[in-house]
Amino acid sequence: MLPVVLAVSLLMGAASATPSQPTAKTYDYIVVGGGTAGLALSARLSQGLKNATILVIEAGEAGLGDERIEIPGRRGSTFGSKYDWNLTTVPQKGTGGRVWVQTRGHVLGGSSALNLFSYDRASAHEYDGWEELGNPGWNWDSMRAAMMKSENFTSANSQYYTGSEGVGTSGPRRHVSALAGPNHFVLTERKVAKVNLEATAEGNQRATGVTLVDGTVFIARREVIVSSGSLLSPSVLGNSGIGRADVLAAAGITQLVDLPGVGENLQDHAKIQSSYELRKNYTGYDHLKYDTAYAAKQLQLWWEGKTSMYGYSGSGYTFANWNQALGDDGEERLVALAHEAIGATDHPVELKKLQWLNDTTVPDGYTGVKGYPAAGSTGYGKDYFTLIAAVMHPLSRGNVHVNASDPSGPPLIDARYLSHEYDLRAAIEAIKKCRAVALSEPLRSTWVSEYEPGLDVATDAQLREFALKTTLSIYHPVGSCAMLPREDGGVVDPTLKVYGTTNLRVVDASIIPVLISAHIQTAVNGIAERAAEIIIEEATRQMLRL
Repeated sequence: MLPVVLAVSLLMGAASATPSQPTAKTYDYIVVGGGTAGLALSARLSQGLKNATILVIEAGEAGLGDERIEIPGRRGSTFGSKYDWNLTTVPQKGTGGRVWVQTRGHVLGGSSALNLFSYDRASAHEYDGWEELGNPGWNWDSMRAAMMKSENFTSANSQYYTGSEGVGTSGPRRHVSALAGPNHFVLTERKVAKVNLEATAEGNQRATGVTLVDGTVFIARREVIVSSGSLLSPSVLGNSGIGRADVLAAAGITQLVDLPGVGENLQDHAKIQSSYELRKNYTGYDHLKYDTAYAAKQLQLWWEGKTSMYGYSGSGYTFANWNQALGDDGEERLVALAHEAIGATDHPVELKKLQWLNDTTVPDGYTGVKGYPAAGSTGYGKDYFTLIAAVMHPLSRGNVHVNASDPSGPPLIDARYLSHEYDLRAAIEAIKKCRAVALSEPLRSTWVSEYEPGLDVATDAQLREFALKTTLSIYHPVGSCAMLPREDGGVVDPTLKVYGTTNLRVVDASIIPVLISAHIQTAVNGIAERAAEIIIEEATRQMLRL
């Protein structure tokens, strides 16, 4: 098990501390999306380019001061709220036509304002894989350094002396608003319709600014940076005339850059879970849901700066490869199935996943623990724990595109969940492993009964049906504007510039070429840091030439 991570990204708070409603119409850099990457990137740009002006345009509200965002114990309560884009997939053929929820942050801070406080890194070989796929400079060393830049750790006191101040529950506290300079502007509750492009003499497209859905135009002197996330950045590009010809034509959009990779290569972690009713001598997080008096007392303790259940923020995780989880025979069966599922493909992303299946340093799955069930469901009013399992490198890859019938509305998302037999079989083996863990001491002594799927669900056929009906997204979409060579379906080059443009970049999870064995927020922070370094270095070189 990994310990609860005491690492926070200060940059997100930095940029969101003072949202403004700027009146100027021209800025040096315009960032489309005030989410995890957009805020971290823009804050760093404001620090590194003090003479440049940076505008962040966020479609959602600021969300500052909302308990659902700022209190750790309220995590998850924003799902399905006004802070959620409330996106869904098209019916998924791999799961019998079931529509999957796609929670994404519609608020300053993006999905980092909605997530469940999980912060970890993938294996070194996975980041090195980005470079091996054709992206010089993107590897474990550079990404580790970038991810560490946005972290801060304050340890607990080991000794207590008069006058000392440790972490405790009331201090020390760091105000982060100063991290973003006075050249940083944030516009909330305004949605970008498209990036404005004009042709250059060399035949490329130059971004001149953006147009909002209300018709307002903002001009960018230097660059436009799209940071709208894996499910929305492809729509921003598509509505701007960048993408596959047939997709744009169906939506009535004039193609300016022929880039078939836009919206393709979509990948996501899918989870399957088993839940257990705790014995009465154990208190679970669910107690806050069904006992209002207890919840009120705990909330008061939180506001008083005392130890409280609302300060709980962690789950336990273990990452493992198939050999560690299933042994030699189980690993051989799944690896053989993966090769069969992929067939004779020569696509570098799928070949990289096959390579990682045989790499003992790269995890294939993980399990986590968190509260369950939801209000109103059977068994509500008791305490539970849940074992969640997820396949780290599913072979299913989907797409997300502008909706031809409503280009400015929600995109059409087809993640193709469980479309590969390997992914489904892996989910079945994963839920079996969860149950085996639950049945092992000392964990077995903590629970009364298996709530889901129930111990009577035991055969492979029954578990297959359970997987098809209950497997859900963990909300880690990546890859839809992949950083890959153009001939491999790439959308951005190693400087994160969109192919066919001179000054338009994408900076968010959508550029990750292959899904990693980790919660993606850490990598997104690292991507923002790397992007800031690249942009600042390029801007500095240009100024020196003047």
